[in-house]
Amino acid sequence: MEKVSLTAEERKHVEQLIEKFFSLLEIEGTFALEETEDTLEVMMETKDTGIVIGYHGEVLESLQLILSLAVAKKIGRFVRVSIEVDEYKKNRTEYLHNLAMQVKEKALAENKEQVLLSLKSWERRIIHLYLQNDEQVISESSGEGKDRVLVIKPRE
Repeated sequence: MEKVSLTAEERKHVEQLIEKFFSLLEIEGTFALEETEDTLEVMMETKDTGIVIGYHGEVLESLQLILSLAVAKKIGRFVRVSIEVDEYKKNRTEYLHNLAMQVKEKALAENKEQVLLSLKSWERRIIHLYLQNDEQVISESSGEGKDRVLVIKPRE
Protein backbone atom coordinates (compact mmCIF):
# COMPACT_ATOMS: atom_id res chain seq x y z
CA MET A 1 0.00 0.00 0.00
CA GLU A 2 1.19 3.44 -0.86
CA LYS A 3 1.23 5.96 1.96
CA VAL A 4 -1.08 8.91 1.48
CA SER A 5 1.14 11.92 0.94
CA LEU A 6 -0.35 15.34 0.30
CA THR A 7 1.66 18.34 -0.81
CA ALA A 8 1.31 21.47 1.34
CA GLU A 9 -0.97 22.99 -1.31
CA GLU A 10 -3.14 19.85 -1.55
CA ARG A 11 -3.42 19.73 2.22
CA LYS A 12 -4.56 23.36 2.32
CA HIS A 13 -7.20 22.68 -0.36
CA VAL A 14 -8.41 19.53 1.42
CA GLU A 15 -8.66 21.33 4.78
CA GLN A 16 -10.68 24.15 3.17
CA LEU A 17 -12.92 21.63 1.44
CA ILE A 18 -13.62 19.71 4.67
CA GLU A 19 -14.27 22.95 6.56
CA LYS A 20 -16.75 24.11 3.90
CA PHE A 21 -18.37 20.66 3.73
CA PHE A 22 -19.18 20.54 7.44
CA SER A 23 -20.15 24.20 7.45
CA LEU A 24 -22.72 23.58 4.70
CA LEU A 25 -24.09 20.68 6.77
CA GLU A 26 -24.23 23.05 9.77
CA ILE A 27 -22.06 20.69 11.79
CA GLU A 28 -19.87 22.67 14.16
CA GLY A 29 -16.58 21.37 15.43
CA THR A 30 -12.88 21.10 14.83
CA PHE A 31 -10.84 18.57 12.93
CA ALA A 32 -7.27 17.54 12.29
CA LEU A 33 -5.93 15.67 9.26
CA GLU A 34 -3.64 12.70 9.60
CA GLU A 35 -2.05 10.86 6.67
CA THR A 36 -1.80 7.15 7.33
CA GLU A 37 -0.81 4.07 5.34
CA ASP A 38 -3.59 4.28 2.75
CA THR A 39 -6.09 6.71 4.26
CA LEU A 40 -6.59 10.36 5.00
CA GLU A 41 -7.91 10.38 8.57
CA VAL A 42 -10.17 13.23 9.64
CA MET A 43 -10.03 13.36 13.45
CA MET A 44 -13.13 15.32 14.41
CA GLU A 45 -14.44 16.85 17.62
CA THR A 46 -18.05 18.00 17.59
CA LYS A 47 -21.14 18.25 19.74
CA ASP A 48 -23.05 16.76 16.78
CA THR A 49 -21.56 13.28 17.21
CA GLY A 50 -24.90 11.49 16.83
CA ILE A 51 -25.72 13.34 13.63
CA VAL A 52 -22.30 12.62 12.11
CA ILE A 53 -22.37 8.90 13.01
CA GLY A 54 -26.05 8.22 12.37
CA TYR A 55 -27.83 4.90 12.81
CA HIS A 56 -25.17 2.15 13.03
CA GLY A 57 -22.65 4.44 11.33
CA GLU A 58 -24.65 4.81 8.10
CA VAL A 59 -24.32 8.61 7.95
CA LEU A 60 -20.61 8.37 8.78
CA GLU A 61 -20.06 5.91 5.93
CA SER A 62 -21.90 8.20 3.50
CA LEU A 63 -19.97 11.29 4.63
CA GLN A 64 -16.68 9.43 4.11
CA LEU A 65 -17.65 8.43 0.57
CA ILE A 66 -18.76 11.95 -0.35
CA LEU A 67 -15.58 13.45 1.12
CA SER A 68 -13.41 10.87 -0.66
CA LEU A 69 -15.02 11.80 -3.99
CA ALA A 70 -14.80 15.55 -3.30
CA VAL A 71 -11.12 15.27 -2.30
CA ALA A 72 -10.39 13.20 -5.43
CA LYS A 73 -12.00 15.85 -7.61
CA LYS A 74 -10.07 18.60 -5.82
CA ILE A 75 -6.58 17.01 -5.98
CA GLY A 76 -6.96 14.85 -9.09
CA ARG A 77 -6.46 11.41 -7.51
CA PHE A 78 -8.48 9.13 -5.26
CA VAL A 79 -7.69 9.14 -1.57
CA ARG A 80 -9.75 7.12 0.92
CA VAL A 81 -11.10 9.46 3.60
CA SER A 82 -11.93 8.12 7.06
CA ILE A 83 -13.70 10.18 9.71
CA GLU A 84 -13.08 9.44 13.39
CA VAL A 85 -15.55 11.12 15.71
CA ASP A 86 -15.82 10.56 19.46
CA GLU A 87 -13.67 7.39 19.17
CA TYR A 88 -16.55 5.64 17.37
CA LYS A 89 -14.31 3.79 14.93
CA LYS A 90 -11.67 3.01 17.56
CA ASN A 91 -14.31 1.38 19.76
CA ARG A 92 -15.95 -0.34 16.80
CA THR A 93 -12.55 -1.65 15.63
CA GLU A 94 -11.89 -3.19 19.05
CA TYR A 95 -15.32 -4.84 18.91
CA LEU A 96 -14.62 -6.14 15.37
CA HIS A 97 -11.24 -7.60 16.43
CA ASN A 98 -12.97 -9.46 19.28
CA LEU A 99 -15.71 -10.62 16.92
CA ALA A 100 -13.11 -11.85 14.42
CA MET A 101 -11.39 -13.91 17.13
CA GLN A 102 -14.69 -15.41 18.34
CA VAL A 103 -15.75 -16.34 14.81
CA LYS A 104 -12.27 -17.69 14.04
CA GLU A 105 -12.47 -19.96 17.10
CA LYS A 106 -15.93 -21.15 16.07
CA ALA A 107 -14.77 -21.83 12.50
CA LEU A 108 -11.86 -23.88 13.80
CA ALA A 109 -13.92 -25.72 16.45
CA GLU A 110 -16.63 -26.67 13.94
CA ASN A 111 -14.18 -26.96 11.03
CA LYS A 112 -16.54 -25.06 8.75
CA GLU A 113 -16.94 -21.57 7.35
CA GLN A 114 -18.72 -18.91 9.37
CA VAL A 115 -20.65 -16.06 7.78
CA LEU A 116 -20.89 -12.55 9.21
CA LEU A 117 -23.88 -10.58 7.96
CA SER A 118 -24.71 -6.88 8.04
CA LEU A 119 -21.21 -5.43 8.14
CA LYS A 120 -20.35 -2.15 6.44
CA SER A 121 -17.58 -2.27 3.84
CA TRP A 122 -15.10 -0.57 6.20
CA GLU A 123 -15.98 -3.08 8.93
CA ARG A 124 -15.32 -6.03 6.58
CA ARG A 125 -12.04 -4.37 5.64
CA ILE A 126 -11.02 -4.09 9.33
CA ILE A 127 -11.61 -7.84 9.81
CA HIS A 128 -9.84 -8.75 6.54
CA LEU A 129 -6.79 -6.72 7.59
CA TYR A 130 -6.87 -8.19 11.08
CA LEU A 131 -6.92 -11.77 9.77
CA GLN A 132 -4.80 -11.29 6.62
CA ASN A 133 -1.70 -12.98 8.07
CA ASP A 134 -3.53 -15.55 10.17
CA GLU A 135 -2.15 -19.05 9.58
CA GLN A 136 -5.31 -20.89 10.65
CA VAL A 137 -8.15 -19.10 8.83
CA ILE A 138 -8.83 -17.00 5.75
CA SER A 139 -11.45 -14.29 5.31
CA GLU A 140 -13.20 -13.33 2.10
CA SER A 141 -16.17 -11.25 1.07
CA SER A 142 -18.98 -12.81 -0.90
CA GLY A 143 -22.12 -11.46 -2.56
CA GLU A 144 -23.02 -8.07 -3.97
CA GLY A 145 -24.26 -4.76 -2.60
CA LYS A 146 -26.37 -4.98 0.56
CA ASP A 147 -26.15 -8.80 0.41
CA ARG A 148 -22.34 -8.77 0.71
CA VAL A 149 -21.13 -10.89 3.63
CA LEU A 150 -17.82 -11.78 5.22
CA VAL A 151 -16.82 -15.44 5.32
CA ILE A 152 -14.21 -16.78 7.75
CA LYS A 153 -13.11 -20.34 7.14
CA PRO A 154 -10.32 -22.70 8.19
CA ARG A 155 -7.30 -22.88 5.90
CA GLU A 156 -6.99 -26.19 4.07
